[in-house]
Formats: sequence, C-alpha cells, structure tokens
Amino acid sequence: MGSNYKIRRWVCIFDINIDSQLTYGGIDMSDVKKTIEIQRTFFNTGKTKDINFRIAKLNLLRNAIKKYENEIINALRLDLNKAPFEAYETEIGIVLEEIRYTIRYISNWAKPKHVKTPMIHFPSSSYIYNEPYGSVLIMSPWNYPFQLAIAPLAGAIAAGNCSIVKPSEYSFYTSEIIEKIIIEIFDESYVAVVRGGREANKSLLDEKFDYIFFTGSPQVGRAVMESASKHLTPVTLELGGKSPCIVDHTANIKLAAKRIVWGKFLNAGQTCVAPDYLLVHKNVKEKLIREMKHYISVFYGSSPETNADYPKIINQKHYKRLFGLMESGHIIAGGQFNEASRQIAPTLLDGVTWESAIMQEEIFGPLLPILEFGSLRDVLTMINKRPKPLAFYFFTESKKNEAYAIRTASFGGGCINDTVIHLSNSNLPFGGVGESGMGQYHGKSSYDTFTHSKSIIKKSNLLDIYLRYPPFKNHLGLLKKIMK
Repeated sequence: MGSNYKIRRWVCIFDINIDSQLTYGGIDMSDVKKTIEIQRTFFNTGKTKDINFRIAKLNLLRNAIKKYENEIINALRLDLNKAPFEAYETEIGIVLEEIRYTIRYISNWAKPKHVKTPMIHFPSSSYIYNEPYGSVLIMSPWNYPFQLAIAPLAGAIAAGNCSIVKPSEYSFYTSEIIEKIIIEIFDESYVAVVRGGREANKSLLDEKFDYIFFTGSPQVGRAVMESASKHLTPVTLELGGKSPCIVDHTANIKLAAKRIVWGKFLNAGQTCVAPDYLLVHKNVKEKLIREMKHYISVFYGSSPETNADYPKIINQKHYKRLFGLMESGHIIAGGQFNEASRQIAPTLLDGVTWESAIMQEEIFGPLLPILEFGSLRDVLTMINKRPKPLAFYFFTESKKNEAYAIRTASFGGGCINDTVIHLSNSNLPFGGVGESGMGQYHGKSSYDTFTHSKSIIKKSNLLDIYLRYPPFKNHLGLLKKIMK
C-alpha cells in the first residue's frame, strides 16, 4: 500500500471528511460496479448454492478470526479502548458462536420444507425452497465494528450470497483488520470490502444490489431505504432509539443496580441496545441510585475517566455532543472526563423530565438520565407515545407486572431482570420495530433474512378434478363446502 494509504490513516484519525477517490487495499470506488458484475457472474455459476461450499467458507472465516484474534483485539483497543475481555465477549466470541451455531444447523435450514396443501388442490404437494438473493451489501457501524460487520456476513454466506462489506471509517483500525481478513480468505468475486466515508456510502447506494443490510442510526437508515427504493431492493435496517429501563417497587434492587450499570456502561454506553433512560418507582429510587453508585465504583474505580480498561468515545464530535446532553439534569454521580483520552465517567443525571434535551435523542454514551414514576400503567403509556424502542428492560418480582409490561409495550426485544444479553442468544431473533428498525437476524433469522423462500405446488397428473373449470354449472355449492 502506498502513500494514499498513509494519508488515509491520518485523515481518519483526525475525523476529517474523507475523499472517496483515495484508495485502500480493498476495492477502489471506481471498481465497485465492476465488482458487482463479477459477483453476479460468479453467483450465476451456482457454486454458492452448494451447502458444502457454504460450510467450507464459514469454516474459513472462523479459522481466520481465530488466527487474527490478537490483531482484532488490538484494533478494538485502538478504536474504542476496549479491554481484551470486553472485546472478546462482545465482538469476537459472539461472532464465533454465531458461526458455530450456523455451521451446525445450516444443512437442516437449507432443506426444502414440505407443507400442508388445502383440499381444494387435491391431489398435490406443497414445498418451500430456499434460495439466496445474489449480491448483497452489508453496511456496518463503528460501535461494535467487528461483530456488526462479520455476524451479518456469516448469515449472508450461510444463505449462499455474494457480499460486499462496507465497514465504518470511524473505527479505522478494526475496518483495516476486517479488510485484511476478507482479502486473505475470499476472492472479491465472492466477498469484497469497500472502505471510505460518506461519499463511499453514497456511491455504493447508487448501485443496484439484490439485498441491503444496514446497521446504524435511524437518520442514515432513512437515506439507505430511500436509495434502495429506487431499485426496489429489499432491506434490513438495524437501527436504535431510546430504549427504556424500568425498575418497579418489587424488584431486587441490588441485583438490578448491578445489571443496569453493566449494560448501560458497556462500551461506554455506545451500544444500540443500552438502557437509554431509567424509569424507577419513587419508593425505591434512592436505594437504586445508592446501589448504582456503588457498582460504578466497583466496576470502574474512583476515577473511571483514567481507567485503562474503560472504553473511550469514538471521536471528538460525539464527545462534545455528550457534554451538551449532560446539562439536561443534575449530576449525582460521575461527570468527570479525560480530554486526552476522550473518556467520560459513567454519569447519573437526576431532575430530568420527558421534555429535557437528553430525552429527545438517543444518548449513545455513558450518561443515564433518571425519571421516577408512581404508576406502571402511566409510565408505559408515556413510553408508547414515543417511537418504538429497539430494546426494553424491566426489573420486577411481580409476574403480573411482567406480563402486563410485555403485553402493553411495543419494542424490538429485551430482558426481564437483566439488560443487553438477549442479543447474545442465537436462538432468538434480533431486530427493531418501527423507527428502531425492520427485519431480524442472529442464528436462523440471519439465514432467513438473506434467503428468498420460493413457494411450489406440485400437482399430480394422475387425477384432474373438474370442479375449477368452466362451465361452472352447479359447482358453487360444492366449492363452498370445500372452502369453508
């Protein structure tokens, strides 16, 4: 890689808008159209539809991740200051588990499924055949830059597609290792990488793909969907929003505090499913706050902003934005910061209202506004007046309250008496609803997302019942008896 590559490195570090004409080790933007054509040609050979081919490629990917594990961990440290444990737990390990699960079950998922046929079509049989879309685009964000690029890619491979992966340039070093891995193990006619900033995104979205998988903000998600509509391209949008966390008066307060602090301040709050704001019953508010302060100290020490294993804010723009949001309430814990490292201590804000600035946008940082409530019914009504969240967390010992909350609130997914962990279960589909996204993935849902289901009825030639053919005579009565 030449001087352009070195220029890229410094441009990205200082968050300057990137000129998409500069080149990387992957595909130059001028070659994207050619790469899509090459991928369509390769796809049309039918090789990707072979289950053994798909399994072999998933094994290649898994082995490469293990081979470059240390480099991935180092990249995540450089981009977000993630500790090795957190990097493995939330990025590498979760991807390896997804790939393992997929390899185990893919052969069964891919088999044609025999389904029932209505009597009106007797004698015949009905089947569902799965087929890949073709060439898909996967656009990933910076907050979990490895997981959110590679987990969808594993699903696309499992379904038999060719793929172009577009990682985020804010997470420069992780994008670099993603590119290195993909170039090493895949031919670009099968899986390719495009690097760049906004102009690269725009150029990609101008092209016609067979499917687009996007993870990012609702604002950019709207632009992706608008671009996809020009080609009638189906999309999955994994977005975000303000995910509420409710603690009622029956909750195990000590355990709730521990699990909320863990889930909220994981990756310094830069998690799409992090608890965005806390709603606590007025009778247990002070006790919960006291316990949360305790666990912040236990987890991150007395000076989290200097803790070597505490993640940093991705760039200066987001760092300054969070300071603006901090003015929305009274700081009752945290508030310290480290300008040199862009670390902001876990911060609890009291005196926040539904109209406060911090309640008008997704926080995506280590700030947790706290609101109190007296009636569960009233607080769920307030939540339902807002855009549907990606996640929902409820701490309670009351089965009645639990059932009522799940039945009443609309959200993508969530937990009872915990936070965040629902997305780590490959047996559960993960995705949003409304403004928090559309479509789902993880486990079989990833395979289904990147798969088109073809419906087939196979009619027997041994018998041809005359009922459906004109002239209809007195057939209506018999038809009604069959089609009740």
